[in-house]
Amino acid sequence: MGSAEVARLLEQVEPTFAVMVALLYGAGLRLMECLRLRVKDVDFDRKMLIVREGKGRKDRVVMLPEPLIISLRRQLEHSRALWTEDRACRAPGVSMPDALARKYPRAAESWAWHWVFPSCTLSLDPRSGTRRRHHQYEQTIGRAIARAVAKAQIPKKVTAHTLRHSFATHLLDSGVDIRRVQELLGHSDVSTTMIYTHVLSSSAASTRSPLESLPDALARAVP
Repeated sequence: MGSAEVARLLEQVEPTFAVMVALLYGAGLRLMECLRLRVKDVDFDRKMLIVREGKGRKDRVVMLPEPLIISLRRQLEHSRALWTEDRACRAPGVSMPDALARKYPRAAESWAWHWVFPSCTLSLDPRSGTRRRHHQYEQTIGRAIARAVAKAQIPKKVTAHTLRHSFATHLLDSGVDIRRVQELLGHSDVSTTMIYTHVLSSSAASTRSPLESLPDALARAVP
């Protein structure tokens, strides 16, 4: 998608999901990377997000876009309210990586490990059978994006990954070095990142069509 289409899409996203969808584009996050963000992964001072165990189980650091700081702080206030509610009713803590859960058994109940984007309700953890608070669900965000696309009247199939693709393409188009884009996307091989250069390297957009050389009268006659 072009920048104008992304802007139209973001304008139409419902407020509940606006920060999540904006981060998919603004930080180039995969959908699950966004949904799995923990409170401790947000660094407002340095304007960074730490993506834990992305694809390939690797951590990486991405930018926290300046325009999202106020909205993300508000989101954390909402998240903390749910965390406080869970502690008051003694609900089990959030799910944790297995090794850390064994090493720090109380960390799951801590604010630092709570989800940035928690679900509004408790649900059954299929792995443990424990009723706890999960993060927002993939399908929920996917449907929110689809509704925004329809409202923005964008005649394309747009998914969460489309926004990540646009993030990469727009950075490369603005002159950001491909190795830096590779690092931000979390690609282990630059050849994967180079896929995003195909659109930019196409000569189609800069090649003048022969129709443009036709006399005006003939051009108007073309149905």
